[in-house]
Amino acid sequence: MAGERCWESADEAYNRYHDEEWGRPVVDEHGLYERFCLEGFQCGPTWLTILRKRENFRAAFAGFEPERGARFDEADIERLLADAGIVRHRGKIEAAIANAGATLALRETGRTLPELVWSYRVDGPAPKSRGDWLAKTPGSEALSKELRRAGFRFVGPTTVYAAMQACGIVNDHLATCPWRAAVEEARAALG
Repeated sequence: MAGERCWESADEAYNRYHDEEWGRPVVDEHGLYERFCLEGFQCGPTWLTILRKRENFRAAFAGFEPERGARFDEADIERLLADAGIVRHRGKIEAAIANAGATLALRETGRTLPELVWSYRVDGPAPKSRGDWLAKTPGSEALSKELRRAGFRFVGPTTVYAAMQACGIVNDHLATCPWRAAVEEARAALG
């Protein structure tokens, strides 16, 4: 493809993440729950660290199935704190469990996690350079507040905006990125 990625890495897994996942629409509850949890764990470490541990996270957190994660108890927390394959941070582990419960509780209200998150979809001009990327937006601040009201944790506006970028709620691929058009096409297919 002509053009340059939004970022280039010596790690091929990170490049594949950019090319195949970042910004592609995630519209299912399970996928969104997983991404919000992983973005919460990323607070501190680099995304590459989380990406390298993603399969370990999936195994440790029962495949990020909200129904299973919501049933985790103190024994599970202790098990996770001993798991060197993930980021061992009690607050983030407890947040992932709380987020599973919050995901289920949203269903009870008649509004699903995908409906809530995608109500903050942003369509707009492509950023021209990395300097145009924002750490947070008014939309991510508002969504962060709604998620917290719904019982989600580790969902500050910066973490939420990173999830919005990762899940295609906003397409922050640069104007010159050869993958931007494919992401826009996938987003357009949603309606």
